[in-house]
Amino acid sequence: MMRLIGGVMLMACATLAGAASPPPLQDLDAIVERVRERFDVPGIAVAVVKDGKIVLERGWGVREQGRPEPVQADTLFAIASNTKAFTALSLNLLAEEGKLKMDDKVTEHLPAFRMSDPFVTSQMTVRDLLSHRSGLSLGAGDLLFWPTTTYRNADVVERLGKVPLKGGFRERYAYDNILYAVAQQVIEKVSGQSYQAFLQQRIFDKVGMAGTRYNADHLHAGDQAAVGHAKFDFTDLRTVAPLTWQNNAGAGGIYSNVHDMARWMQVQLAHGTLPDGTALFSAKSQQQMWQMITPQVVAEPTVPELLPARPNFAGYGEGWSLSDYQGKKLVWHTGGWPGMVSRVTLVPEANLGVVVLTNQEVGAAFNAITLSVLDAYLGRSGHDWVDAYGKAVDKGRGKADEAWAKHQAARDRTSRPSLPLDAYAATYRDSWYGDMHISRNGKVLRLQFDKTPQLVGTLEHWQYDTFIVRWDDRSLNADAFVNFSLDPDGKVRDVRMQAISELTDFSFDFQDLLFVPQG
Repeated sequence: MMRLIGGVMLMACATLAGAASPPPLQDLDAIVERVRERFDVPGIAVAVVKDGKIVLERGWGVREQGRPEPVQADTLFAIASNTKAFTALSLNLLAEEGKLKMDDKVTEHLPAFRMSDPFVTSQMTVRDLLSHRSGLSLGAGDLLFWPTTTYRNADVVERLGKVPLKGGFRERYAYDNILYAVAQQVIEKVSGQSYQAFLQQRIFDKVGMAGTRYNADHLHAGDQAAVGHAKFDFTDLRTVAPLTWQNNAGAGGIYSNVHDMARWMQVQLAHGTLPDGTALFSAKSQQQMWQMITPQVVAEPTVPELLPARPNFAGYGEGWSLSDYQGKKLVWHTGGWPGMVSRVTLVPEANLGVVVLTNQEVGAAFNAITLSVLDAYLGRSGHDWVDAYGKAVDKGRGKADEAWAKHQAARDRTSRPSLPLDAYAATYRDSWYGDMHISRNGKVLRLQFDKTPQLVGTLEHWQYDTFIVRWDDRSLNADAFVNFSLDPDGKVRDVRMQAISELTDFSFDFQDLLFVPQG
């Protein structure tokens, strides 16, 4: 199947074996191409596992816009937070060997481990690290590794002790990444191996995931990797630089392809049994990973067209999200990364698995494809998920535009900064992130996060003592308000930040920062 988009001839590439789509998926070509066009996605790869067999693994589109190299079943993508299931399994494998218990206190294995609250520190278990119920807020601490920083894994875990808690311990669900950096340290301490070596020897090699890589730093010269794409300033689709989480690989480092991820799904659906009949992990371990630990609130769909996808329950286990669809339990996860997003979905009762990898930052694409495949195998027909998620995306953008319009309406354009620009120039320090530098550059102020090379930009005055930082890297889509608070003597007391757009990724957790001047 070929089509001309933007002057580039694109081909929907067949599986490595050249097999045609199975009968339930005869419409998949058309669905994926609609997804690519509707959501502006250069390349997509999909694999489907049914009744123990890989029934489809193939790619559509290109690895990089403007270039002819096609996406295929062996094209590598960042799977981002789909890595968390591998981290959870790693800990359960160590538990099966008696080297730890999932309800061990973290301090039993990492005596220096600290949260910002002593009680939480003392009670945090290995299982808690995986289940998003620590009291941290959504994405708390992510700026220690997102975008790429120069911090080491040990630095990230040490600085966790200063990241503020915004909720009660085990009180409610709030997704985090940083505790998976701690989980990575537990694995390394208990196993005596690097996490890279553990994954390779204990999981990748045994499952047969020969093309899978630890992270972006470990891509081989001959690897056919997709290039990530983002809408610069939310409008212009361009390629982005690869991100690496060397300092938190346990949360989202892995690069894989749908061929390897299909094998991973086969083992999951076979309750841990490898193709040769041996066990990678026990049924007991799987039961623990797939059991709800932290309930989630089931939100109302943003548009009526998504009502059929609304689950009756939702929650999180160990590295897996849990919900239902058409009366059947789903075990699934998504991954979000600069330029790439993905989803893995298992339907154990139907012995069905679907993985969708994409090289653009729009989750609607993988959701529309996933639900279309589920419908094809679960006997539901007639619902247009591409249209439904398209309407949801449009509504989300509309809400973001309205929020920005309210900011503009509230702005006093006649106001001026209280201080001369030089008085704002200084080094400021946040207790958990570290330093931020503001310097005078001609007629403007420049801002630079000390450990994050990408977070450098120009401050433009908004009103009073609030500025907006416009990042030089326009792929970030994370411009933020920068508010200077003054003391009674007219000197800067502290600096707070807040992302401008509701569409900014939650990992830009600027709102948790409190910078104070140094010197």
